[in-house]
Amino acid sequence: MMQHEPKMRKLIDGAAKFGLGLTPGQVEQLQVYYEELVSWNQRINLTAITDYEQVQIKHFLDSLSVALVVEMAGGRSKFRLLDVGSGAGLPGIPLKIVFPEVKLMLLDSTAKKTAFLGYLIDRLELDEVEVLTGRAEHIAHRGDYRQRFNLVVSRAVGRLATIAELTLPFCQIGGIFVALKKGHIDGEIIEALRPINILGGKLREVKKVELEELEGRRLVIVDKVSSTPQLYPRRPGVPQRRPL
Repeated sequence: MMQHEPKMRKLIDGAAKFGLGLTPGQVEQLQVYYEELVSWNQRINLTAITDYEQVQIKHFLDSLSVALVVEMAGGRSKFRLLDVGSGAGLPGIPLKIVFPEVKLMLLDSTAKKTAFLGYLIDRLELDEVEVLTGRAEHIAHRGDYRQRFNLVVSRAVGRLATIAELTLPFCQIGGIFVALKKGHIDGEIIEALRPINILGGKLREVKKVELEELEGRRLVIVDKVSSTPQLYPRRPGVPQRRPL
């Protein structure tokens, strides 16, 4: 990065196309996020993408594409957001930085990754953020988390039918689940329609992110219309091995 180059220029320009005007404080937080991500990545595997511009686009801007759905989940007033399979904190932490009033929970099964998330939250001085180490198959059966979130997001890799089983149980009735997917997913969508229905969801739309930098990005938006049966999610590993 050239010394005179404005920080996070690619991200600032891209976010503006989403209608998001990043404040200097938010830009500085995202700059620190980048620096800590690259530093920790030398010790634990958080991301294959470490180039400055690529992190801005493929991690931070990509995460902020979910802002297109925030209005559907109650606008910018206080709401509870859950990031399932958060990994390096994406998309949850960029969304928290831009929407500081959000109550955020980051869930990941890998303790090394949640250690990074805990450190990062302190470093960025973010409040009302909870980090939980565990599997969604277990945590979703806990009364304090089941059907408690207005917006549940997942950028984790996996078939949509599987991701739906790991996320929809967390979503309150009237809430929204968003899966960040890429490329040609028509077959995956058709395969997931029945499982989504069983889990209490209803597909609202598959929204194409109209941004050249994020070509191929799709937001699969699911409304939670009824309670998820107590059986779901099934035991760890079963949603992956035997999708509904």
